[in-house]
Amino acid sequence: MAAAAVLPASSPGKSTSVPLIVEPKVTHVLGNEEFDPKKHLTFQEPSKIYTMNDIGFPDSNGISPVAVSEPFQLFSEEAVMRMRKEVLSDEVMTNCKYSSNIAHCQLRGFANKYAPFTYDLWKHPDTLAIISKIAGIDLVTEMDLEIAHINLSIKSEEEQHQEMDAFNERAQYEADEGIAGCPWEDDTPIVGWHRDSYPFVCVTMLSDCTNMIGGETALRTGNGDIMKVRGPQMGCAVVMQGRYIEHQALRALGTTERITMVTSFRPRCPKMRDDTVLTTVRPISNLQELYHQFSEYRLEILEERIRQQLKDLREATSSGRRIPTKKLKAFLEEQERFLRHMNNEMVDEENVVMGVQVECHPVEVKEGSKAKKRPRGE
Repeated sequence: MAAAAVLPASSPGKSTSVPLIVEPKVTHVLGNEEFDPKKHLTFQEPSKIYTMNDIGFPDSNGISPVAVSEPFQLFSEEAVMRMRKEVLSDEVMTNCKYSSNIAHCQLRGFANKYAPFTYDLWKHPDTLAIISKIAGIDLVTEMDLEIAHINLSIKSEEEQHQEMDAFNERAQYEADEGIAGCPWEDDTPIVGWHRDSYPFVCVTMLSDCTNMIGGETALRTGNGDIMKVRGPQMGCAVVMQGRYIEHQALRALGTTERITMVTSFRPRCPKMRDDTVLTTVRPISNLQELYHQFSEYRLEILEERIRQQLKDLREATSSGRRIPTKKLKAFLEEQERFLRHMNNEMVDEENVVMGVQVECHPVEVKEGSKAKKRPRGE
């Protein structure tokens, strides 16, 4: 894993270098109209959806039995080009670029400020319905800050040729010797081993992958083996329950760029548990913005839970029934844990090391129970 980047004191966690991007050719002139699901969504069902059981975990390890999908077609060429135009704008590159110890170049927190097409695309009910269908659970975007997070890997043509020469030389050597070594692209992943801070993610490819070798997502299965999920083509996506599965993005060869867009999701239902943590995102975020959005949606969940509990209490009273004290106390204790977890995740600014992302703690499962217990928090 690479060392944390040395960054200017005035802008901790921010990356100041601007990568050179060569725009792919498009088949028609881009429009400027708003997002239209009939035009910009080209969804095709994934060939396979792997369950948590398929990769060696119990279903209770997450909030859904679904682990990860094979790549599937999601967006039209025009939608991808429109997103690229917004993502790679001067405003985004100047104000929303971060670097960390697990990813050299990331763009974050720009969708609701500089990318209206991208923002509307991910918030649209039709898009949410597709992601929810594949995930096996009704989902909403985590928060505005986590819409369209970008992982960006850029190489010069000279570096591209050098990598391909080394790859071909090694492949020829292994063929001559009759051996099979470790995949070359595993040596320096784009994003190192990690669990996501959020329950589900949708990873969308914004680069032309015609000549790409590698670029898969590697998953660590329940028995410790490594499983690779094929990388998506341009306009295609993968849905993964990334909070509960350790994974990394492998390096791609044969191309000068790899731009992936990661949008995070959480359950729509306020009664479902929310295992969101801020471990991996605190060091690469505007903390005031992050904590505000995190607090807002968590308090909305709490508000809805209390409103429903109050309704149940009043209905029971009006009908001459009583809610058992143990049941009421269990509800209150659950909300105490919810608030304590929320408070623990909002680490004081002076204690956050910007640019240094650390591993998320796994969600532990009690034997014979679907309840989750984390080392700290909820």
